[in-house]
Amino acid sequence: MIFSESKSLHHQPVLYHESLKYLQPRSEGKYIDGTLGAGGHAEGILTASSPGGILLGLDVDNQALDIAKKRLSAFGNRCIVRQASYAKIVDQIKSLKWDCVNGVLLDLGLSSMQLDTAERGFSFLKEAPLDLRFNPNKRETAAELVNTLSEKEIANIIWDYSEDPRSRQIARLIIENRPISTTTELASLILTAYHGKRGKTHPATRTFQALRIAVNDELEVLEKGLENSLKAVCVGGRIAIITFHSLEDRIVKQFFKRESIDCICPPEQPFCTCSHQAALKVITRKAVKPSQEEIANNPRSRSAKIRVAEII
Repeated sequence: MIFSESKSLHHQPVLYHESLKYLQPRSEGKYIDGTLGAGGHAEGILTASSPGGILLGLDVDNQALDIAKKRLSAFGNRCIVRQASYAKIVDQIKSLKWDCVNGVLLDLGLSSMQLDTAERGFSFLKEAPLDLRFNPNKRETAAELVNTLSEKEIANIIWDYSEDPRSRQIARLIIENRPISTTTELASLILTAYHGKRGKTHPATRTFQALRIAVNDELEVLEKGLENSLKAVCVGGRIAIITFHSLEDRIVKQFFKRESIDCICPPEQPFCTCSHQAALKVITRKAVKPSQEEIANNPRSRSAKIRVAEII
């Protein structure tokens, strides 16, 4: 195992107590953790839904799945673990012959163990191949993107997925210095675009986020995951989504808002023609953030938010 199993097995995931509070796991319920990771949230759901609750854990990262299986092995057949994207939730529950589930949890973005595994290329603080894939067996790497796309395409990725004000300068430097194969090479170029100036966060943070989103199609997967979660959850069940940046949070917020109202016609339209019906009610009027205590114990949680909706 590349990363420390003992650290992952004992790490408490972000917004852990809030997730359980809003999901309200109960015995005999069926639940999906669509971003299983090291299994921290799943362990909490299974414990809270004892003795009869069942959980399906999904993740595309096979290394994470190996750790989660060990962590959750004590729950026996109450826990089902599969390598699959949460965008395929409906297909997954059909394969289990489940009609619906009582709750879905998605903890989006990057896990601590992925960041701490230098070889995966998610962190620019250590030299590593410029990879950034959640699923190591599929799709092109970040290195392939930066070394094959045009300057305009690279600039658009950086701007669209991180809103970095120096996206064009960064893209130009990438083109001028290709090929780029390591995390530290790219981070150094980005620092040059900022003339060596560092703010509260490293200047490379935004570009690495943008490339990671592009490599893994994260926003498209999120939109599909939300739509399929709506189809998968029983009436009275809940969907809880933990986000880490504004692009994700905006998608979740807008989806919940749209699906909580009957008519989605343009406001200037005199009468309704959409036939849209509200499918959920929003439980969290505003996104819930971690406590100061949690942020102090886990600084990476500082940007996390959870939004929750209930199927009606």
